[in-house]
Amino acid sequence: MNRREHPRPQLMRSNWQILDGKWDFAFDDENQGLLNHWYQNLPATHQINVPFTYETQLSGINDPSHHKIVWYQRSFEASAENHVLYFEGVDFETQVWLNGHLLGTHKGGYERFSFDLESYLTDGTNTIILRIEDSLSCEQPRGKQRWLKDNFGCWYVQTTGIWKSVWLERAPLQRLKDLKLTPDLDQDLLKVEVNLQDATVMPDTPNYFVEAEAHFDGQLISYHKGLLVHNFSSFTMDTRAKGNADSGTHRWTPHTPNLYDLTVRLYDTEGTLLDEVFSYFGMRKISIENGMVLLNDRQLYQRLILDQGYWPESGITPPSVDALAEDIAHIKEMGYNGLRKHQKIEDERFLYLCDEAGMLVWSEMPSTYVFNDNAIGQFTDEWLQIVKQQYNHPSIITWVPFNESWGIKGINHYQRPQAFTEGIYHLTKAIDPNRPVITNDGWVHTISDILTLHDYEEAGAAFAKRYSDHQDFAVEGHSNKEYIVDNKIQFNDGWFAFAKGYEYQGQPIIISEFGGIAFTLEGEGQWGYGNQVKNEAEFMARFEKIHAAIQDIPYITGYCYTQLTDVEQEVNGLLTPDRKAKVNLDDVRRINERRV
Repeated sequence: MNRREHPRPQLMRSNWQILDGKWDFAFDDENQGLLNHWYQNLPATHQINVPFTYETQLSGINDPSHHKIVWYQRSFEASAENHVLYFEGVDFETQVWLNGHLLGTHKGGYERFSFDLESYLTDGTNTIILRIEDSLSCEQPRGKQRWLKDNFGCWYVQTTGIWKSVWLERAPLQRLKDLKLTPDLDQDLLKVEVNLQDATVMPDTPNYFVEAEAHFDGQLISYHKGLLVHNFSSFTMDTRAKGNADSGTHRWTPHTPNLYDLTVRLYDTEGTLLDEVFSYFGMRKISIENGMVLLNDRQLYQRLILDQGYWPESGITPPSVDALAEDIAHIKEMGYNGLRKHQKIEDERFLYLCDEAGMLVWSEMPSTYVFNDNAIGQFTDEWLQIVKQQYNHPSIITWVPFNESWGIKGINHYQRPQAFTEGIYHLTKAIDPNRPVITNDGWVHTISDILTLHDYEEAGAAFAKRYSDHQDFAVEGHSNKEYIVDNKIQFNDGWFAFAKGYEYQGQPIIISEFGGIAFTLEGEGQWGYGNQVKNEAEFMARFEKIHAAIQDIPYITGYCYTQLTDVEQEVNGLLTPDRKAKVNLDDVRRINERRV
């Protein structure tokens, strides 16, 4: 099966159907749809090209103004066997009807959700209708979506409605709902946790079997078959391969992104095959020791680029899988070994392409912009679902729930936002104890596995002086660590590294935003960091000096440059919005690879 095209490449079945394409569409600015029973037959006024939102060119509508309520309708052909309807991403509150019957509701803009269709599915033509309500509220996770009428700073046109793929899959009611795949590289084992959907497992009489096969490059590596005594059960599989060095495990690294194939089957006690899914995994280990991030027990120097995933014709929806692959190719071409996916939960096909290409990924939650109980609840619900949905991707090496104090106002002084970040940290670690978690990327950290700093100083010499004067503060127990704790390190208008009451504990230090050099020939009214350069020579001189300053500081273990592409009014990309190089990419690669 083609993982590149499947909306959920980590868990595929043989029989699936994409429902992207032309849908009927209507605005409901007066909120009359429910009153007039539009869920029975939509009085469409437009057609829309799903999964592109009405704000974008590729949708066919191209209306950037905010509409609070929108409706969609689509018919499809299917048999009356059980099918599951999946939505990869719909912003924000969704109601779904099938053949006039309400299937259910969902609240959240970024994670996958689904509905079983058995109760209301008929042989032949079936009709799906959606009502979606969005708002400009800052209580909901917005990321880079504006909440004002016009763009401002680095916030862009909002996203409303379906913005990721919609698809249909034939699957039994009693099925493999989820797989949680955890590599244990030290023991050459993969831990497989199986979660069953709608399965009745009796306490004293196990009535399901699970079978699993792991292959590498067509060779059978490991086989398991056993009883399932709980709906959520686990087993391990040996990952050592014959013919590999010391008959060991094929490791996943940026240079050798080895992926194993995994097939899992579910049987009843009579030996009848109930379900079969296809997945994959990578064997790698992320750890932190002595102020360093390690990949497979070796020091990892991270050369990342900030990637917002916007396109001029389609907003935050990738125009195609090829467009995603093109971005990854550009990133590798420029000598970066990873990316920070900024304020966006990207299409899962992108993560598969990163898994395949050996591209390191920081996964970051879109921010809210107020701090209250509603925002806390919505953020927490979505974030935990996202961590679970993205868990299996070997390319993801870091979780970033918060950025620059957005949505956690007052974190420097007040206990409530501090407690919130600590809670999210520990909840994330409860699901995934094996990856670093960064709280409040950029400054004013509470507890965090990595100390990340955002510093848009323009001059390389000034940057070097700011940090090299205190280059020993990263050493645990060294007196200069008080340099951070006592708020003596100032950057970005007075922000500090840690919130009051927290102190440096010897974490790795990464400059996770810097540069952002504004460079455009398009005229006035554009935005970027610092003084705008006038030509490529000025750009490269500033780019090289600021990189050299960071690379020459031994205790800094990596960096993330802002950014991959220009986005709408923001012109600090290395590429234009349509992915044309603004500077010589070979020079960018040479500078990045100065320290590897």
